[in-house]
Amino acid sequence: MGFSSFMTKAKLKSKPPVVVFLGHIDAGKSSILSYIQKTDLTKKESGGITQHIGAYETIYQDKKIVFIDTPGHAAFSSIRSRGAKIADMAVLVVSLDQGVLPQTKEAIAYLKETKIPVIVDINKIDQAGLPLEKVKAQLRKEGLVLESQEGKIPEVETSAKTGQGVNDLLDIILLLAEMEDLKADYQCPAEGVVLESSLDRLKGPSVKLLVNQGTLKTGDIIGTISALGRVKEILDWQGRHLDQVIPSQPAKVLGMKSVPMAGEEFKVYSSLEAAQSQIQNKKVQKSAVSPKVEETTEETTEETTEEIAEEKTEETDEEKLKLILKADAFSSLEALQKIIEEMKEANRIEILKAEVGDINQKDVQMAESNQAQIVGFRVKTNQATLTLLKRSSVNFKSFLVIYDLLDYLKTEVKKLARKAVRQTVGRLEVLAIFWTKKKRQIVGGRIVEGELSTGLLLDVFRGAEKIGEGKIVSLERDQKKIEKVKKGQTIGLLYEGKGRIEKGDILEAYTFCFN
Repeated sequence: MGFSSFMTKAKLKSKPPVVVFLGHIDAGKSSILSYIQKTDLTKKESGGITQHIGAYETIYQDKKIVFIDTPGHAAFSSIRSRGAKIADMAVLVVSLDQGVLPQTKEAIAYLKETKIPVIVDINKIDQAGLPLEKVKAQLRKEGLVLESQEGKIPEVETSAKTGQGVNDLLDIILLLAEMEDLKADYQCPAEGVVLESSLDRLKGPSVKLLVNQGTLKTGDIIGTISALGRVKEILDWQGRHLDQVIPSQPAKVLGMKSVPMAGEEFKVYSSLEAAQSQIQNKKVQKSAVSPKVEETTEETTEETTEEIAEEKTEETDEEKLKLILKADAFSSLEALQKIIEEMKEANRIEILKAEVGDINQKDVQMAESNQAQIVGFRVKTNQATLTLLKRSSVNFKSFLVIYDLLDYLKTEVKKLARKAVRQTVGRLEVLAIFWTKKKRQIVGGRIVEGELSTGLLLDVFRGAEKIGEGKIVSLERDQKKIEKVKKGQTIGLLYEGKGRIEKGDILEAYTFCFN
C-alpha cells in the first residue's frame, strides 16, 4: 500500500447509516418511523399521508441512525427515486393487508438500479390480511428472495401499532451498517445532496440537505448547479440551531440566494467567485430546463404581464384550462407537474407559470391578463394579495392534500368538454373620461341595460364597431367601492384592456356560461 493511499484511508472515519424507507402508500412507513421516534410524524402532513421527503435521526444502542421517509403516492416517484440514490441502505415496507402493489414494484426497480442493501419489512403483522407466504411469494416474483426462502435479503415482521419487531429491524440496520463498513472524510470541504427546497416569505430560500462528505459550517459558501450562497444559519431536523453538520447528518440551511432544485448536489467553495465560475461551467454542460422559482420581491411591471397576455390571445377559454401553479416546495411542484402531464386530458391544460413560493400580486395580475386560474398546493398568501384576489375575477383554489387537487383538476377539465357560450349581462354608456394611463382608464357612465359587477369582461363599441376589449377592475359609487350596479345607476368604472375609450362609447359586459 502506497503512503498516499494509507493517508487517504487514515482520514476516513465511520459514519451513521442513512436508511431510506420505501413502499406503497399506506404501507405504514411513517407509522414505523413514528414508533421509532416516539412521535406522530403523520400529524405534520395534511390528510395524514406523507407528501414530502422527511429526514430524521434516532439513537439506538448508543449508535445514530438517519432515516429518510418518502411519500407513497404515485405522483411522488421522483422523491422515491432520489431517496433510493442517496441512502446507504433501504427498508422496503410491504403491508400484510396490501401485499405488493404498483409503488412497491416501482421501489424495487429503484433498488435494483442503485444496488444498495435492502431489508424487507412486512408490516401490519397484527392485522388480518393476506397470508404471509403469499406476500413473500409476490416479492419473490419481483426478484426479492428473502432469507426465509433461502435467499440473501433479510426480513422482519413488524407492527407499527404494537411495536412488534421494530427493535429487530433496528438490529438488522446496525448489523448491515457494520458489514458495509460505512466511512466518510470529515475534514474535506463539505459536499452532499439537496433533499428539498422551499421559499420562506421572511427568511428567503430554505434548503433541506444531507451531507455526504466533509463538515459544513456556518459561513461556508455553498453552491449547486442552479443556486449559491453563504450559509447564514443551520438547523437540525428538529429545528435546533447548529454550528456545523457532519456526514450523514440532515439539516436545513438558510442563506442561499435562490431556491435550488431538489436532488441537486452541493459543494463548498473557497469563494463566491469560485462558486459562480464552477456553476456557470456546469450550466453550459447541462441542457435540461428546470421549473421556475419565484423571486422574493413583489415588484412587477405592466409590460411583462401584458406581453404574456398578448402572446396568448389566440387561445380561448373554451380550448384550454390555463393555470398558474404554486407549491410549497420543489418536490411538490415536480409532483404536480407530473400529475398534469400524465392526465389523459393534458392537452387541454396549459400551465402559464409553475413556481415554488406563496401566492403574490404578480400571480394575480398575470392570471387576470390571461384569464387563468391560480392553483396552490400548501401555500399561503398575504393580506394585500388576498385583497387583490377579491377585487379581481381570478379563480383561486388552494389545497393541502394532493388527492383533492387532482380531483379538482379533473373536474375543471371536464367543464372544457361543454361548450362555452358568451352571455351579455349589461351595458354602460360612457358619459365622462376622468383618467387615462397606459392600458387603464377611469370612466363615468350610466347603466342602460342589465347590470355590471367587478371582474366582468368588456367589449368597447363606438357605434356598431368594436374598438377594444378588456375587463372591469373595480366599480365606484359616491366615492365608495361597490361590487355590483343595476340599470339606471351612474357609476365610476376602472377599465383595463385594449382600445382607448371615449365619451359616448358603449361598454358591453359579458361572461361565459356552459351548455
